[in-house]
Amino acid sequence: MPSTYTHHFDTPVFKGDVTINTGLYINGQWVDPIEGDSIDVSNPATGQKITAVAGGSAKDVDIAVQAAKKAFKTVWGLHTPGDERGKLLLKLADIIEAHTDELAALEALDVGKCYTAVKAYDVPGCVKMFRYVAGWADKIRGHTIETNEGRHAYTRREPYGVVVSVQPPALHFAFERLPKGQIIPWNFPIVMLCLKLAPALATGNAIVLKPSEITPFTALKVAEFITEAGFPPGTVNIVNGYGHTVGQAISEHLEIRKIAFTGSTLTGRRIMKAAAESNLKVVTLELGGKSPSIIFDDVDIASVAQQAATAVFYNSGQICIAGSRIFVQESIYDKFLEALSGVAKYFGAAAGDPFSETTLHQPLVSKAQFDRVIGYIQAGKEEGAKVHTGGSQIGQEGYFVHPTIFTDVKPEMKIIREEIFGPVAAITKFKDEAEAIELANNTLYGLSCAVFTENVGRAHRVAHAIEAGTIWVNTILETAPAVPFGGYKLSGIGREFGEQGIENYTQVKSVVVKL
Repeated sequence: MPSTYTHHFDTPVFKGDVTINTGLYINGQWVDPIEGDSIDVSNPATGQKITAVAGGSAKDVDIAVQAAKKAFKTVWGLHTPGDERGKLLLKLADIIEAHTDELAALEALDVGKCYTAVKAYDVPGCVKMFRYVAGWADKIRGHTIETNEGRHAYTRREPYGVVVSVQPPALHFAFERLPKGQIIPWNFPIVMLCLKLAPALATGNAIVLKPSEITPFTALKVAEFITEAGFPPGTVNIVNGYGHTVGQAISEHLEIRKIAFTGSTLTGRRIMKAAAESNLKVVTLELGGKSPSIIFDDVDIASVAQQAATAVFYNSGQICIAGSRIFVQESIYDKFLEALSGVAKYFGAAAGDPFSETTLHQPLVSKAQFDRVIGYIQAGKEEGAKVHTGGSQIGQEGYFVHPTIFTDVKPEMKIIREEIFGPVAAITKFKDEAEAIELANNTLYGLSCAVFTENVGRAHRVAHAIEAGTIWVNTILETAPAVPFGGYKLSGIGREFGEQGIENYTQVKSVVVKL
């Protein structure tokens, strides 16, 4: 029988015991992996092992896919009316909301995220997402089409069937063979899990989820809530495992028709290739970013410096929409750099225990990610950029890195071209609006951009000229369930959130009837 793990929390912000099942969740039951493998999970704030969870194999993946397929064909999909799917989603939202403290504690434990931030933003965001898509569940509709008097034509939107959700490991871009279905990263595990589950379930798809092996705790806890909410067995299945075992097995499975991936652009490329080489799976991709923040000289420097710093140092820079390229109009460059550096040092001074109320700066998620970020900082130095502040590890325990600002950056440098996924910013000055647009668009990515100016006309001109899927004006990092989100260029294909996000989980069927 699969085991459980109970963690005793005795922290300033949360006290109590939280228990999770550490097995595989297949067909509504907790089971042991067929080959009996296990995976250690560590605390990134200390580097110490927490516990071990089950590690699945190709055999477990196939069992989970067959369970999902059976559920879709017999008790889910088009067999469950939209209003009933909506009720289940609302109930799941209520259960998640009632367990906010426990989920926040688990996320802080295996991800290293600040407990207060997860409780204030991440879990409530999940609840909002489930409630939003619940309203769409009975509104999946087609259209009637006029052709001629002797024909009646109409379209239907139908679910794909089995959708697989996979959270890659810390170095997910290093997979040789990549998973299919929903593929989501480790930086916001509970958020990404809900972001992918919610629209897939609302539209009637059945799901197999592979959590990231380094951050599986909240996925395992949410599995309990799925049973409690009353979803039919097999509707959602969770198979933890490594990318080269579970991920590869998923990538080769011919009964999965839909991929939704969030992660690196390199992995996204490989997923598209794997989808083409198997059964032409439908792919939507939310990929990497190297987002610009553009600061004009008519702003309040202190306020905007705080926002720009938050845009790149929040979550220790492990966020695809991080504003890691900062462009400042030359007349305020020196004053802005001084203000930005002050905020960066403030973040660094507030690094520490994720369960402390005063902690603002968290560790990187793993040793591999820590080494990657330190490697980029070293590359910046070697290529001639100047470390204005930060640039090193914080302390000797855990995977903390000082918030880092580079100056004297040139366009060809790695730190300005490549996604670092850590607390590292590069700041550059510009002369006028035209140069700011040119600098911002000088990237292969196009996920988001922040523009700061009090000139309304300029704000709209720049927003329209920037090649990115989301533009924030005088704000940062704002997403909402109803507002589409996704990237241009190498930052992705398709959209999440909003009506477009719902449509991504359906396929269109045309029916023509002779009268």
